[in-house]
Amino acid sequence: MSNSKFNVKYCVLLPIVLIATILLWALPVSTFGIAELTVVQQRVIALFVFAALMWIFEIIPNWTTSLLVIVISLLTVSNKGIGFFCDPQYGTLVDYKSLMASFADPVVMLFLGGFVLAIVAEKYGLDVTMARALLSLFGTKPKMVLLGFLLVIAVFSMFMSNTATAAMMLAFLVPVLAKLPSDDKGKIGLALAIPVAANIGGIGTPIGTPPNATAVKFLSEAGYDVTFGEWSIRMIPYVLIMIFVAWAVLQILFPFKSAEIKLAIPENTHKKDWRTTVVWVTFLGTILLWATEQWTKINSNVVALIPLGVLTATGIFGKEDIKEINWSVLWLVAGGFALGTCLQGTGLAKVLINAIPFNTMSVVLVTIIAGLVCYFLSNFISNSATAALLIPILIVVAEGMNLGATGSRAMISYIAVCASIAMLFPISTPPNAIASSTGMVETKDMTKVGIIIGAIGFVLGYFWLTKIFPFGA
Repeated sequence: MSNSKFNVKYCVLLPIVLIATILLWALPVSTFGIAELTVVQQRVIALFVFAALMWIFEIIPNWTTSLLVIVISLLTVSNKGIGFFCDPQYGTLVDYKSLMASFADPVVMLFLGGFVLAIVAEKYGLDVTMARALLSLFGTKPKMVLLGFLLVIAVFSMFMSNTATAAMMLAFLVPVLAKLPSDDKGKIGLALAIPVAANIGGIGTPIGTPPNATAVKFLSEAGYDVTFGEWSIRMIPYVLIMIFVAWAVLQILFPFKSAEIKLAIPENTHKKDWRTTVVWVTFLGTILLWATEQWTKINSNVVALIPLGVLTATGIFGKEDIKEINWSVLWLVAGGFALGTCLQGTGLAKVLINAIPFNTMSVVLVTIIAGLVCYFLSNFISNSATAALLIPILIVVAEGMNLGATGSRAMISYIAVCASIAMLFPISTPPNAIASSTGMVETKDMTKVGIIIGAIGFVLGYFWLTKIFPFGA
C-alpha cells in the first residue's frame, strides 16, 4: 500500500467511520424517533453503519471487518458480554452462542464443502480434464471457441471459485492470444469472456458465489427454504440466456479477424490411481446429491460435509490442503450472518417493521431500488460484503411488506443476482482484475461490456424471478 493511500485510509476515512459510529451509538435513543427502540437495538444500528462504511472504504480487509463485527457484537449486545454494557434493562440481548455459531452456520459448511471439492479437483487434475474435454467440442472457429470459453467457464464457476476458474482459463488462453494478430479485436472479446462468464456463471448454484449463499441463509431463517435444486433449476437457465447474450455482445463489439483458433490445453499429467477414482466419484456424487435433495431429503448443507468425511478419511485431503481453503470468504460471510442474528435477536427487525410503513410501499419500486443499490455498491466493493449488508435488511423489508414466500424469495434472490452482474471496472471482481492484468483489456472496453450485460441482466433478472420463473412456480 502506498503512503498516500495509507494516509487517506487511516487519517481521513477511519476517523469518519469512527465518528459516525460513535455518534449513532451515543445519541439519546429518542433521537431516532422510533418509540419502541431500545439501547441495545441502537447499538445494532451503529454496528450496521460501522460494517457498511468499513466494507465500502475497505480500510482493513473485508473479512477482518466481519470478525470485528462478531467480536463487538459478543461484547456489547450478547448475554455474555461486558457486564455493565450487557444489562437486560437496556433491551433484549442476543444469545452469545448464536453469534459464535455464525462461524459454523450450515451455509458456511455448504461453502466449505464447495471449496474442498474445488481444491481436490485442481489437485488431481479434474478441472483440466473437464476443460480439455468440454472445449474440444467447440472446434476451431473463433466464434465457437468464444462460446466454448463462455459456457465452460460459466459451468466451472457454478462449483469452483470464480477467481480460480478465471486464473485457470487465462492460463489456457494466454498462448492463444499471443498468436493472434495485434489488430484482431477478437482478442479483447476472448479476454473479456473470462470475467464475464465467471461472474455470470456463479449465479447458477447456491455455492457459486457468496451472495447466493447469503440469500439462501436468510430466506431459510425467514421460513422460506430454498433447496440446492430449486435454486439451480431456476438460475442455470438464466445463466445460459445471459451467456448467449454475452456471446452476441462480445462478437458485435469485438469481431474476429482470424479464421481459426487452435487451443493447446495440456493433458492431465497426474498419475491415475485409486485416489483419482475416489475424487471423481465423490465430486460427481456430491453434485448428484445436491441436485436431488427434494427426493433424497438430505439437506444440501449436510451433503456438503460428505466430501470432507470421505476425502479426509482416505488421506486425499490433508492438513496441507486445509491451508488452501479460502477462510477469508467464509469469515466475511459469517460476519454478515452475525449482523442478521443481531437484527433478529435484539428485536430490532420487528421494531423497524412496526415503525416503517413498508406495507404501503410499491413492491416493484422497492425491489428495483434495492437492486440498483446492490448493483452500484458491488461495482466498488466486494459483492459478498454488499450482500452481507443488504440482504439482512431486505428480509425485514420483505416481512414488513407481507410479501410471503414467493415475493420474499423473488426479492432476495434478485438482490443476489444484482451483486453478481456488477462488473464495470477492474476493481469490481477478482476475475475482472485478472482479465485486466493481461494488458489486452482497456478499462473503457470492460466498462462498455459491463454496462450492456449489467443492464440486460438487471432487467431480465427482475422479470425472470418475478414473472417468468418465480420460486414456487
